[in-house]
Formats: sequence, structure tokens, C-alpha cells
Amino acid sequence: MSIIGMILAVVFFLVGVAGTVLPALPGAPLIWLGMFLYGLIVNFNNLPWTFFLGQGLAVALIIFIDYFAGAWGVNRYGGSKEAVWGSIIGCLLGLILMGPFGLIFGPFLGAVAGELYLKNSLEKAFKVGMGTIIGFLGGLLLKLAIEIVMIVWFFIAVF
Repeated sequence: MSIIGMILAVVFFLVGVAGTVLPALPGAPLIWLGMFLYGLIVNFNNLPWTFFLGQGLAVALIIFIDYFAGAWGVNRYGGSKEAVWGSIIGCLLGLILMGPFGLIFGPFLGAVAGELYLKNSLEKAFKVGMGTIIGFLGGLLLKLAIEIVMIVWFFIAVF
């Protein structure tokens, strides 16, 4: 085991987990990259290709969750197609206009706008908007759980 490789991997893990909460950093890919860099440093001892394939699939699952958690929340709370598109557009505009807070408030406002565009009641629009927040928070918790499993799997494989 290389001390430098382990320190480098742990730094990538910490930044990656922070990136799950902070939108400016790609969380799961950074975690995977930390494992890969460690593997390069130690000539991939105890880390076969199947390990990296499994970790890569976990990263793909996290990316899938990232994109569909909000849409699931909109659907679950009775939102329309317009609300789903509104939440996606709201996420993009929210990030640009509000920074990290835009990840929460942008999809909410976009879903509400999508429902109001269809002339639905403010109460229904608000309910659908709350669905985006619930979907986002649920997705965040699920992503963190998967990332913890990824990191634990790394340490089990290394030690």
C-alpha cells in the first residue's frame, strides 16, 4: 500500500462526497478517479478490472439518480409533462442565476411555472413543486449512500 496513493485517494473521496452536495463538483466521478489514481500508483494490486467496472456502474447509477430524482418527484406528486420540463429548465437556470441554491429552488420554481402554464391551481402547482424538492433530497440521500458503499468497498479491497 502506498501512503501517497492512499492520501490522494482519500482527498478525492472527501472532495467527491462534498461534490455530491455542492453542484460545482462532480462527486461520484471524483471518487472513482481517486480509486483509479490509487490503482495506478500501486500497479492495481488488489484492485482488479472487475472492481473498477463495479465502481463505474455505481457512478453511472448515481448520474442516473441525479437526472431523474427531481422528475420522479414531479411525477409522484401528480405533475404534468410541462412541470417536468419546467423543473429541468429551472434546474439549469437556477444554477446560473442562483448558484448552489438554484439546484433546489430552480426546479421547484420551474415545476410550479409548468403547472401554472397549464392553468392549474396554485395549490396543485405548489404541491408538484414540493415534489421536486422531495425528489432532490431523496436522490441526494441515495447518492450519498451509494458513495459510502463505493468507498467502503475500496477500503475492503485494499486492506
